[in-house]
Amino acid sequence: MEDRRTLLLLVLVLFSALVSSVSANEEEEIEQRTQGEKWFVLRQLHNVVQTDAGSMRMVKGGYRRDSFLHSPMHIGFISMEPTSLFIPQYLDSNLILFVHHGEARVGHIHSGELVERHLKHGDVYTIPAGSAFYLENRLENQRLRIICSIDITSESMGWHAFQSFFIGGGTHTVSVLAGFDHNTLATALNVSPEELQTFLTRQTSGPIVHISGSHHKNMWSEFLAQEPHQKLAHLKRIVNFGEEASPKEEKSTWSLRKFLLNLVNRKNVINHHHHKAPSVYNLYKKKPNFKNHHGWSKNVDSSDYSPLEQSGNGVYLVNLSPGSMMAPHVNPSAIEYGVVLKGTGRIQIVYPNGTLAMNARVQEGDVFWVPRYFPFCQIASTNGHFEFFGFTTSARRNHQQFLVGKNSLMQSLRGPEFAAAFGIDEKRLKRIANAQHEQVILPASWWDSSQDKASEPERKKRTNFERIVGSLGSDMIMGFD
Repeated sequence: MEDRRTLLLLVLVLFSALVSSVSANEEEEIEQRTQGEKWFVLRQLHNVVQTDAGSMRMVKGGYRRDSFLHSPMHIGFISMEPTSLFIPQYLDSNLILFVHHGEARVGHIHSGELVERHLKHGDVYTIPAGSAFYLENRLENQRLRIICSIDITSESMGWHAFQSFFIGGGTHTVSVLAGFDHNTLATALNVSPEELQTFLTRQTSGPIVHISGSHHKNMWSEFLAQEPHQKLAHLKRIVNFGEEASPKEEKSTWSLRKFLLNLVNRKNVINHHHHKAPSVYNLYKKKPNFKNHHGWSKNVDSSDYSPLEQSGNGVYLVNLSPGSMMAPHVNPSAIEYGVVLKGTGRIQIVYPNGTLAMNARVQEGDVFWVPRYFPFCQIASTNGHFEFFGFTTSARRNHQQFLVGKNSLMQSLRGPEFAAAFGIDEKRLKRIANAQHEQVILPASWWDSSQDKASEPERKKRTNFERIVGSLGSDMIMGFD
């Protein structure tokens, strides 16, 4: 009788310990996935510029806190009110612009001349680091929204993740010219110190300004409203127009004199398509690289749009029909960033040890990123199309390796070795590998539709299953604690 009581007590103790262990493991996995969502979904927006005429916000790249993961790119969002101007500046980082909504005129210096391009919805355009540029929303009744990639380069100063050098400016957003000794600058411009003081302090509206007569006047709107001969006379006074340029200056990438003169003297503006200056690439007009009944995807690299070669980045656009998914795959040559343009869906990312790093619901405006080599997939919600645009850190053709589907590694590796790796025979492996007849973008299934609506017991069953499978490779986590 005593032995039976002792045995029962031991069973109860072991059962209690097992329950506690499972509970602790589940809590640890939930915490791990929560941490994964913080790493891979970039929801913290930082204000870079904010005026009544517009704003620029961004999500930061860099090293992820408490991890070895490094994100080499910031994603920026520029919003400009009707008839507004993002004043002339240059950056220490390459810039890729994607027009999400509205139209814009962009001007920047290329080979010493001002290049202007008209950008519309879906257009992609690149601006190299160090090239002076400006953005203008000329429309009177429509906001401009631009999504942009900002490289974290080895030459970036890192003060605020990337650095803008404003050529124009005033008391708020100071021009880089204001940093020089005023006597030196007055001599260089051949103007009086009094005129220089007015020139450097008159603009008070910030880096994004209204240029419409319906708002308070500023130096940019007044300047652009002048007659051509008045503009030239004004520029002669402030840029020492009569001085001959040195051969060294003529060969430089850009000069302040050329930039200011070309900004208002349209005779020198390059807008001919046959010129070597960068062209515009419209992503929506591109034929899909892949398309079926469940969605389509478009990828643009330097072979499609040569200016991407200088930045070393690519762009892509994906549209998934309700409930469909981009099959689990790996990017072997690039880190991928995505911005949700339309609809809702889920992003799943897997750690190297085969455990789920993240299963996050994302919606319009969310930014996510996937490290190189990490398996992942995107799944559309059942209530609408899921569209997302993004950047990759390689301008070369990105040969994605799909893990599941008709054209996947599961098909390529099918054989006795692969079957042995799963502990099954070839016949069973063949049946599993051939069960999916689609490729790249896969149709919805009953478990897709019910995933968000699953009951708590069903979710626990899935969690326990994932825990059991994931524990098989827990010693191969490759750097994760």
